[in-house]
Amino acid sequence: MKTAAKKQTSATKTPAAISPSPESSCEAALAHLRAADPVLGAIIQRVGPYAMQYHEPTFRALVRSIVFQQLHGKAARTIFDRLVQKAGGEITPDSILKLRPTQMRAVGLSKQKLTYIRDLARKTRDGIVEFDKFPNMTDEEIIAELTQVKGIGQWTAHMFLMFALKRQNILPTGDYGVRSAMRKAYGMKVMPKPRTMERLAKGWHPYCSVASWYMWRSLDVPVEL
Repeated sequence: MKTAAKKQTSATKTPAAISPSPESSCEAALAHLRAADPVLGAIIQRVGPYAMQYHEPTFRALVRSIVFQQLHGKAARTIFDRLVQKAGGEITPDSILKLRPTQMRAVGLSKQKLTYIRDLARKTRDGIVEFDKFPNMTDEEIIAELTQVKGIGQWTAHMFLMFALKRQNILPTGDYGVRSAMRKAYGMKVMPKPRTMERLAKGWHPYCSVASWYMWRSLDVPVEL
């Protein structure tokens, strides 16, 4: 799941916190993708309107992303809801650090994940991770900051960039769903490696996030941070 960032593909070097939510921007993205890639164009036609669901770019959202790592959506939501309740209804660095590890284990978190969440809470409390500065940072700067936290690799950072910060040009080369969809769509015998994915996605720029969402949806994969 963890792959090296590519300066010109997986993450852009400009703080392009652009959302496709305005109709004109979304239409521009879809028109570009249809023209650039007939295979993707057929998927867009089949899947229908673009409907990425976003979260606020907060500490809570990143904790939620850690909880959801490698878990089925329903199970992950149950665990996260229990954690929210145990933390007094609000997920903040202080509310997490007030909980004992045994309390966090009791809601269904693995020992690894509670360690990751507590490390994120400490680093946020200590100013090592600063969520309020993310909108003005580049993708690569954000990835570098987030991956200082235990358990946050490039996949989690990519998901946060896409689903919380609304960055439009992220290609999550470590995501199993996107890899599987590309393998099926382009008739490959084996799962594509990052370099192959980047080559196939060359024409998707600057809308790799939009294209990746359609790849997920082409397999009818539930997608959320």
